[in-house]
Amino acid sequence: MTPYSRQLIDDADIEAVVKALKSDILTGGKTVESFESAIARYVGAQHAVVMNSGTAVLHAAYHALGIGEGDEIITTPITFAATANAALYVGAKPVFIDVRYDGNMDERLIEAAITPRTKAIVPVDYAGNPCAMEAINAIAKKHGLKVIEDGAHAFGSRVGSKPVGSLADVTTFSFHPVKPFTTLEGGALVTDDPEVAEKARRFRSHGMVRKQLWNMDMVDLGYNYRLSDVQCALGLSQLEKLAGFIEKRNAIAALYDEEIPKIPGLYAIKIPEANRSSRHLYPVLLDRTLWCSKEDIFKACQEEGLGVQVHYKPVYQHSYYKEHVPTQPLETAEDFYRAELSIPCHQMMGMEEAEAVLKKLRVILKRFARGCGV
Repeated sequence: MTPYSRQLIDDADIEAVVKALKSDILTGGKTVESFESAIARYVGAQHAVVMNSGTAVLHAAYHALGIGEGDEIITTPITFAATANAALYVGAKPVFIDVRYDGNMDERLIEAAITPRTKAIVPVDYAGNPCAMEAINAIAKKHGLKVIEDGAHAFGSRVGSKPVGSLADVTTFSFHPVKPFTTLEGGALVTDDPEVAEKARRFRSHGMVRKQLWNMDMVDLGYNYRLSDVQCALGLSQLEKLAGFIEKRNAIAALYDEEIPKIPGLYAIKIPEANRSSRHLYPVLLDRTLWCSKEDIFKACQEEGLGVQVHYKPVYQHSYYKEHVPTQPLETAEDFYRAELSIPCHQMMGMEEAEAVLKKLRVILKRFARGCGV
């Protein structure tokens, strides 16, 4: 089975982890600080705060920006549920707006969703393709809102020469194994605001600060969201290879960009020339006539050894959200969900394997070519 995405762990990574395991400090040590500094340099931010998951850094971002009970954030439903869940953790309400057919938030719809309770806009860089951050930032500035860019898919992505991580008030990343590089589980929050960074650091470690000698003081209600030195050692080793990982993903994506439009029933998603995507995912869209066959196409792909996936079921369709945050269906989000499949694209693949993916897709789509007359 060729998975849609996966990690590449080599001997250098293993050596870095073993070295960290043999050190005196396994968590809360200097390797954490080194990893944070490396992340901040890479994305061009003043501060980076690492935590044990992408969800944790989202939670910390909402908290650090003072978002709380009764507040609202504007976000997209085409995302992993954590983007919205973390807002619920602090008592805020996620307000979903529709997307474009590239899976990213439709920035033209933001202003109509702003209310007196809105505190932040939370775009998600779907599949690694950066959102229209210039326009989103302009809207936020006009209305006195903060921007939290969910860059879980987009570490290593950029708009022109500007990396994701330097485009918003706060940006959050995930280092889960299927992301462009990994710390097993983990994530980071980056910002230029020292107060936000300090609040996030306290939040990840029970809200405590060191006073003198043994004296610790809990000044905030925090969590245990720490990332270990062992994981940070892996992250530092992986980060050295990230440029090569993204280059490989983009080489495969370039082949797909050329060949997918030649397969009847499939569409590729065009990324603006100014954007460089980390290619966390390579999503394709099924023709409308094939939406009724999507489950069968998914199963056929798996039977042929293609580990496709769907990203994502709109958050508001989940049972919890239907009960607690009822939302009217959004037309493009619904269509996108019916149409989208993520096909294999990652640094463990060679070009021959990518060609084999295309060959199998041609056979499978031909089988379903007549569709169902939707």
